[in-house]
Amino acid sequence: MTSQLFRPLALGGLQLPNRIVIAPMCQYSADEGSATDWHLIHLGNLSLSGAGLLIIEATAVEPEGRISPDDLGLWNDANEAALGRVLDAVRRHSDMPIGIQLGHAGRKASVHSPWNGSRQRPLDDRGWQTVAPSGLPMNPQDRPPQALDAAALKRVREAFAATARRAVRLGLQAIEIHCAHGYLLHQFLSPLSNQRDDAYGGALENRLRFPLEVYEAVREAVPAEIPVGVRVSGTDWVEGGWEITQTIAFAEALKARGASFIHVSSGGVSTEQKIPLGPGYQVPLARAVKAATDLPTIAVGLITEYEHAEAIVAGGEADMVGLARGMLYDPRWPWHAAAHLGASVRAPKQYLRSQPPRLKELFGS
Repeated sequence: MTSQLFRPLALGGLQLPNRIVIAPMCQYSADEGSATDWHLIHLGNLSLSGAGLLIIEATAVEPEGRISPDDLGLWNDANEAALGRVLDAVRRHSDMPIGIQLGHAGRKASVHSPWNGSRQRPLDDRGWQTVAPSGLPMNPQDRPPQALDAAALKRVREAFAATARRAVRLGLQAIEIHCAHGYLLHQFLSPLSNQRDDAYGGALENRLRFPLEVYEAVREAVPAEIPVGVRVSGTDWVEGGWEITQTIAFAEALKARGASFIHVSSGGVSTEQKIPLGPGYQVPLARAVKAATDLPTIAVGLITEYEHAEAIVAGGEADMVGLARGMLYDPRWPWHAAAHLGASVRAPKQYLRSQPPRLKELFGS
């Protein structure tokens, strides 16, 4: 039987050769938002993996939107030129579709890189004043964020659209808006972080308002054939927080506005979260969103086994499977999955001689 994981898929005007997505992974290795040689090595390596789609890490739409001062950004010409250099080099050797995730960290910004502890940075040590829907810090010891007023909301919304236009100029083929993991747009969605008393807080309809405005601004800023999707946290894993029925309502609103796909993750907005980690622990969230909306859906979360990924797609739980840390651990995961499942996968001509003799069709005919 033909592997379902390796069937092609259309996302809007973008054709994917298979259902394996390299999910965004922050590298904390940029220079004032600009991509560096590390990004050339990192993305170049992943672009040779045979996956169907590579999504570049969360890319800040303004300096204050970076998670750390070393995060990737795309808010000015220097950032655009630096990422363009990387993409030009990658494209000379790979035809893998490449998208980008646009994000703003909100109250989770201004922190150290993970290998330095992820603590909030002091203002006198490359830190800055964070912003959020409400003046509630993520951690009690953190500086309270500044609540976004009407002018600031407009600035952030326009920054997302401007960054999307830069992404189009760079030839990126898909855009994902980061509404997950406790970052700014998720902070608007969750009642745990959004305690506003204006049109952007309170009832679910109000909490959806700003993320939907951002989606509309991005969708309007890019050509119709470029798919625009959203990454969501299906649940906060905290009682009284954001949960799957609200996620479905959000996904339905996005579908009505033309969203091309939904990428379903979870958690990130509260230190009180209790996450039941295990292989595929977030797949039921993706399955629920897909069943309710029929939007093309990406499932992610400790999916490392080839048969597991195949079963998720073959069973209709999601249309695509996202890998992040697993892809860092095994950058040829799609090759190995294709070998295991009897499928074919793209490989660069320089590597064709590596095809094992017993797998005569692994790299195609």
